[in-house]
Amino acid sequence: KKKEEKMKCLFLMFLMNSLPQYAGKSLRRDSSYPKSFEDIKNEVAGYTDIAKAIIDLAVHGKAQNRSYERLAVFADTIGPRLSGSKNLEAAIKYMFSALQEDGLENVHLEPVKVPHWERGEEFAVMLEPRNHSIAILGLGNSVATPPEGITAEVIVVASFDELHKRAREAKGKIVVYNEPFISYGETVQYRLQGAVEAAKVGAVASLIRSVASFSIHSPHTGGQSYQPDVPKIPTACISVEDAEMMSRMSFRGTKIVVHLKMGAKTYPDSLSFNTVAEIVGRKYPEQV
Repeated sequence: KKKEEKMKCLFLMFLMNSLPQYAGKSLRRDSSYPKSFEDIKNEVAGYTDIAKAIIDLAVHGKAQNRSYERLAVFADTIGPRLSGSKNLEAAIKYMFSALQEDGLENVHLEPVKVPHWERGEEFAVMLEPRNHSIAILGLGNSVATPPEGITAEVIVVASFDELHKRAREAKGKIVVYNEPFISYGETVQYRLQGAVEAAKVGAVASLIRSVASFSIHSPHTGGQSYQPDVPKIPTACISVEDAEMMSRMSFRGTKIVVHLKMGAKTYPDSLSFNTVAEIVGRKYPEQV
């Protein structure tokens, strides 16, 4: 009952947000098909029985738990599917067969070139003030460290503003971002731009606190972007716990030294495929 009330509340919020935008206007699918808000409301209401049948099938019927079970098989069997990897090839084959078995129509593959970057072996260890293994995951498209790795003092900052204010301190150091999690959209900027901003002030590497509201000593990786006119430095994400710990040490004035080694490699783009399937409509089969 609570779920139903929540859904009604969300729908009402959607209507309230939509009304000012469309007040006094008609919505058009094309230039010859005006639709009033009342028409759309009635059309949506007409799908009530169909929507209920789909929900019942997924929650109580033959499809109960099927999505979860399929996802579990997919994740357990295929694993991570990084662009250009063998796992991605296996995933495409798996889904191509699954879509055919499910009876979808026009199942086919479209060749496409995709980036091919491999993380390689990597590790980080804090040498001062004590020996501590830091959990890291290289960020997508990161460059490697030199074969011998990078050993450098750490500077911990909580924002880009703080980094720019302490630019002279950052030269030759590893920048650790301990940015607070506000929202994914806002906080992810540190992952996307952290290496570039650190390189601009002469840092030799950057380690970014995982963009996550919760952590169990688990690095949360993702993509990052270099800029053509800025030196590329190695960059990885670290766990929330390690970022917080180094931040506390830094506030106490403790010197922190980290050894970082990353074996990332970027290869020429690989051949891959878009996997395409259709459910052709009964009423408008000619439309996509």
